[in-house]
Amino acid sequence: MRARRSVALALTGVLAAALMAACSNGDDSKNTAGTGGSTTTVLNVGMPNGPQTENHNPFLGSSAGASLGYRWMIFEPLVMINGIKPAEPGKPWLATEWKWDANFTKLSLTIRDGVKFSDGTPMTADDVAYSFQLRKDNEGLNTDAIPYGTITASGNKVDLTFTRSQFTNQNKVLTVFVVSKKQWSAISDPTKDILKNPIGTGPYTVKSFTPQTTTLTVRDSYWQDLPKIKELRYTSYNDNNAQTTALANGASEWSFVFVPNVKAVYQSKDEKNHKLFFPANLGIHGLWINTTRKPFDDPALRRAMDKVINRDDIFQQGEAGYFYPKVESVTGIPTPAGESFIAPEYKDKKHVVDVDGAKADLAAAGYKLEGDVLKDKTGKPVTITLTDPAGWSDYITDLEIIKDNLSTIGIKATVDKANQDAWFKKIDEGDFDAAMHWTNGGATPFDIYQNIMDGKILKPIGKGGVSGNYGRFNSPEATKALDEYANAADEAARTTALNTLQKIMVEQMPIIPTSASNVGGLYSTKNWSGWPSDADPYAPGQPTQQNALEIVLKLKPSGA
Repeated sequence: MRARRSVALALTGVLAAALMAACSNGDDSKNTAGTGGSTTTVLNVGMPNGPQTENHNPFLGSSAGASLGYRWMIFEPLVMINGIKPAEPGKPWLATEWKWDANFTKLSLTIRDGVKFSDGTPMTADDVAYSFQLRKDNEGLNTDAIPYGTITASGNKVDLTFTRSQFTNQNKVLTVFVVSKKQWSAISDPTKDILKNPIGTGPYTVKSFTPQTTTLTVRDSYWQDLPKIKELRYTSYNDNNAQTTALANGASEWSFVFVPNVKAVYQSKDEKNHKLFFPANLGIHGLWINTTRKPFDDPALRRAMDKVINRDDIFQQGEAGYFYPKVESVTGIPTPAGESFIAPEYKDKKHVVDVDGAKADLAAAGYKLEGDVLKDKTGKPVTITLTDPAGWSDYITDLEIIKDNLSTIGIKATVDKANQDAWFKKIDEGDFDAAMHWTNGGATPFDIYQNIMDGKILKPIGKGGVSGNYGRFNSPEATKALDEYANAADEAARTTALNTLQKIMVEQMPIIPTSASNVGGLYSTKNWSGWPSDADPYAPGQPTQQNALEIVLKLKPSGA
């Protein structure tokens, strides 16, 4: 499962009038949330993503349904996997049983009976098979590049084959959401078309849409016990500050947003009810370096840069001491979640700031520090532009810290606070020096390394549509090790391959890892109880993750 940084951290103020409209939704007279007890029927969810365009296409990451997270209330997975415990067995959902063959090239699914789509038609094995066929036939929908073979349906069974082992992609296949064959077979281009009347098996349907607020209403024919929440209101605030204000005053009850001074501006406003739940997962954030640009194509320079990065400052200042925990292992593997995967040779090796060591390494590699200017092997001063969208306040602070850190070895860095759309295009096409970015996450560190190093997703500079390897890192050795891990016959072979990947990470430093990912959220228990927590981590706390559906189904009015 992907656990990426949400575009929630991206957008800054647009129109004051739109902001006022967005902020007013929490006080709508129709909203019974906040009156306490059993009369609570509405949950207000917020994200700081700015005005939305009506599009409920669940396949498009840019759609309102994906941006705000409500696609998961309409479209359901075959199996519900806990995003913070991905190695645990999943919960049967639209599939009641599933079985992989010994080499993970075949999957047999038993499809649940008695499920109806929101248009009243039964969901069948044909719909499930079609949902996979859509992904096979449309490369743009197959974002994880699953190598589908045959897809067949018979009775309540669906059988899938794959052209190579899917050991590393088990959860990605099992969590595929199901769509209506009747609806989607009439859509000309599912990778682009706008969907305004989504038909799904989930407990909610779209009631109304505005650029600020999408309202969902519960449907009576849902196959599970009906949720206690009768109406979900997803408000898209203009920026982090507006979202934080809404959380603090109770207009918004659930969000994923970075709050710099979270105790003072959020928790202290209602110490009893304002909660944080930010569990880490096996994904990371770090400084992705464009390895095609000189002199940053030199691993020696990248290793020296890594040695001067102050991760304590990044965590305490950039990430406010709670948001993204620091990565300590030199392998980039987050601990304690990934402790068992770390190779013996790196077990006790942690990142420490070592300016003198970095200078010595650079001198040995042919660089010269003249005063406060580092010159590369050709005698040219080393400069670098660090870039992220202006609204991503924690990343921008991280970059300012890194800028100061790099100055200690004579590298002149500048921070570019980019326009979000322009930034995405530059990252996509490889037109950048370095940027803070995230990796995929999964049940093992494989997903981290695959996202960073895989030659199979490597694209040349200028060609967009990348799904990882943003730094254009070209290592046949890493690609081979990734293949060996994915197709290993036993755990020993997987361990050997993973240890090779760790060695490449440490010695070649394709990115500089700084922080662990989380799948967290801020929420209020004033009106609703049953949220995931450290004591009961049954699901990630993020409203844009697939597990948000499980949370909504479990919530009940506080005091009921």
